[in-house]
Amino acid sequence: MHQMNSKNIRASKLKSFNNKKLLLSTAITMGIFTPSIAISQPFINPKFSEINKYSDKSFITKAVEKTGSSVVTIETQRYVKKRKFSRDSQLFLDPYFERFFGLNLPNENQPRIEQSQGSGFIFADGLIMTNSHVVNGSDKVIVGLTNGKKFQGKLVGQDFFTDLAVLKIEGKGPWTKAKLGDSTKIQVGDWAIAVGNPFGLENTVTLGIISNLKRNVAQLGIYDKKLELIQTDAAINPGNSGGPLLNRNGEVIGINTLIRSGPGAGLSFAIPINKAKKIAYELINNGKVIHPMIGISLIDESNFETNNNSVKVGYVLANSPAEKSGILVNDIIIKVGNKDIETASDVINQISKNGINKQINILLKRKNNFIRLSVVPTDITNLQDN
Repeated sequence: MHQMNSKNIRASKLKSFNNKKLLLSTAITMGIFTPSIAISQPFINPKFSEINKYSDKSFITKAVEKTGSSVVTIETQRYVKKRKFSRDSQLFLDPYFERFFGLNLPNENQPRIEQSQGSGFIFADGLIMTNSHVVNGSDKVIVGLTNGKKFQGKLVGQDFFTDLAVLKIEGKGPWTKAKLGDSTKIQVGDWAIAVGNPFGLENTVTLGIISNLKRNVAQLGIYDKKLELIQTDAAINPGNSGGPLLNRNGEVIGINTLIRSGPGAGLSFAIPINKAKKIAYELINNGKVIHPMIGISLIDESNFETNNNSVKVGYVLANSPAEKSGILVNDIIIKVGNKDIETASDVINQISKNGINKQINILLKRKNNFIRLSVVPTDITNLQDN
């Protein structure tokens, strides 16, 4: 009897031990698969999730989100009465080509509407900056916002020599405005983000760095523009021409303007935003921009023996202020005003600062002689009239 009781007690203890072991095992298992309240709370906090999600975005995404909605599509229409072909163009006169390529020559001479497209961005209430070449010669301008809405645009003014134009949106805002940066603070090697809005629905974005800050367009074989450009390897194409070039903080530091298509293809250029702002407000206030000039072309020369730079006169325009004052081809420009001259840009900047109809003193070196002259700059449009 005693032996039986002893067996029952041991069995009862074993059962109790097994039950405790099962409970402990269950508790451990639940602990593995069930997070504690203290750990799980931050992950279910929507604000924390939002912050964590934003921190995962690249600086490019953040920059475009700040400015992207201010970027617009600019669609232009131009009424063309008649296409002009060269009379000696056999391609368009030979009936063989007409039959072979299915050309319908009579219709080619019918009136039609030519359409083109570019980008721009809103910089003030209802006002857009873009390239002059985007809107030049247009009879109608349509502005498309990123939300899909379209408005008619009116040309406030354009300046061919800096390739800048200002448009006004004919509609009611509010308008999302881009934040303008300071192009004097950017450095070679900084990030550059080119943004365009070629279809009026979404931004196109390319990324690169600032390659050069004061690229003289004359060095690129471009002689009909008067500006120094930001050079970047961020791809600029017709879709984002006229759109903003951003820094990593989403501030506009330039306006996408030129693509080098000849030797050195792959280089892209932008108008510095500080220069663009000055031109834009001159267009708004005066309807045009004054470009003081004296009528000469300039050549930068380097002497490798002395390691000195000099600026030589390459051409003198007939009946220009330069010719009237006695400046000759091959003269070396030593000083303009109080500025010692080292580059062609120094000459251009001093004459621009001087303004028109006000004389400026120039010191030249001609052969072994130094010559002092006074020149009165005039607006470039007056030079064209000569």
